[in-house]
Amino acid sequence: MSSKIEMDAQMMNQILTWIETNPISSTWIGILLFFVFVFLRDITQKKHTIQRNFPIVGRLRYFLEMIGPELRQYWVANDKEERPFDRTERSWIYATAKGQNNNFGFGTTEIQYEPGYPIIKHKAFPYPESKAYIHNNDPSCIPCLKVIGPNRKFPYRPYSIVNISAMSFGSLGKNAVLALNRGARDSGSYHNTGEGGLSHYHMEGADIVWQIGTGYFGARDHSGKFNLDLLKEKVGTNACVKMIEIKLSQGAKPGKGGILPAKKVNAEIASIRHVEEGKDCISPNSHSEFTNVKELVQFIETIANGTGLPVGIKSAVGEIEFWQELADEMKRTSKGPDFITIDGGEGGTGAAPLTYADHVSLPFKIGFQRVYTLFQKEGLSEQIVWIGSGKLGFPDRAVVAIAMGCDLINIAREAMLSIGCIQAQKCHTDHCPAGVATQNWWLQRGVDPTIKGKRAAKYIQGFRKELLSLAHSCGYEHPGQFTGQDIEISMGMNRYQTLEGLLGYKRDEVKFTKLQDYTVFPKRQA
Repeated sequence: MSSKIEMDAQMMNQILTWIETNPISSTWIGILLFFVFVFLRDITQKKHTIQRNFPIVGRLRYFLEMIGPELRQYWVANDKEERPFDRTERSWIYATAKGQNNNFGFGTTEIQYEPGYPIIKHKAFPYPESKAYIHNNDPSCIPCLKVIGPNRKFPYRPYSIVNISAMSFGSLGKNAVLALNRGARDSGSYHNTGEGGLSHYHMEGADIVWQIGTGYFGARDHSGKFNLDLLKEKVGTNACVKMIEIKLSQGAKPGKGGILPAKKVNAEIASIRHVEEGKDCISPNSHSEFTNVKELVQFIETIANGTGLPVGIKSAVGEIEFWQELADEMKRTSKGPDFITIDGGEGGTGAAPLTYADHVSLPFKIGFQRVYTLFQKEGLSEQIVWIGSGKLGFPDRAVVAIAMGCDLINIAREAMLSIGCIQAQKCHTDHCPAGVATQNWWLQRGVDPTIKGKRAAKYIQGFRKELLSLAHSCGYEHPGQFTGQDIEISMGMNRYQTLEGLLGYKRDEVKFTKLQDYTVFPKRQA
């Protein structure tokens, strides 16, 4: 037995000695053995057809497929080709957020005769920028022309018509939420919590819109039912909460619930949402507190009376019957939402099945037009504050939305881009390389809330400055004065039509006086 061990040891020593004296040959033999192993593994496994039929070489296919999106983004796609945001759009956001030159040289690269292309018509005599009112040394200040919930205990006039849309802590990492909140604070915008509830990361000084979704996170009891007393308690001790938004649906996946995977539900998120740690956090696809329009209006009034805050709804647009019923109920009772957020089917902060993302709910322009005109016919549109969302984070798109009747613009993915998102489209994997849409502690450390917060603020302020500049070019002091007559839409070669004529309605007349008159902001104390 001992002699066998000695022989084995002697053989091993001989092998090691040969390897030491023949390093190149031994390396090639090692490589050959490795490929033989991979070859045998590939040809015997049954999961991957290409690898089974083409051992070793077939693996290149999966590698190229894995890095394909990156290759296309950086080397293959042209500046106008990518979706949902092309390279020029992302470049404009990045430059604006960094305070860099965001101009483009050598003229437009757009095809201006392409159907649907908008042209903003300037005036021969612009509004003099020397006469522009500057509020509190902020040349980008654009207040909302309407007060939201004027008959509520705590009415609210937003300082900014450009604000941060619903994205919850859980879907986004804590550093991303901190950065967005600080950016909203420094730019005077409000910050929508998303349906994940109010967290201490939302408490950096910005005005807050608390969104309540089907899970009632942060305002629910242990059984998952809505808890008004808990909501009143939190609202009462946090004066930063200015409005409540009831989420009916979102453009990314209307009519479908959501899941925050168990691996994302850590102790902190579980505490904020009032759910169990380490278990999937479920957002049902429908509300349990109401099942029809009458009950919805009652729910709105219950929250408004309990908190004193303006209460509104957010929804994508599908069937029109719901909106007609809502308008009828509001006329009958003189009650209902103080604001309505219309989310276009272009929305995309929520990961969704492909069919939902591509085919469920109407695009913003169509959906908004149908709802707004319905409320106009019922004589209700002027008493509601209208908020638009869904790829509106650029001045030209915001002008079109305002001309259609929007009082406010909400931005989400564009705000994510301003704090470092690179459009990797891995939001649903918890492996966001930019550290924005992940709970991974290592990836999150890439987002510095102080630096990124300043960038978010600069993006919003730069956005508003361009909006003001466009308004002045068109003879207006405030962007809210834009009408459908100020925009023409291409209908093909040498054919243009006004936005008003194309959509078949005029937005409500804006009884504008001067910008300074709209800079009185009601204060709410805890």
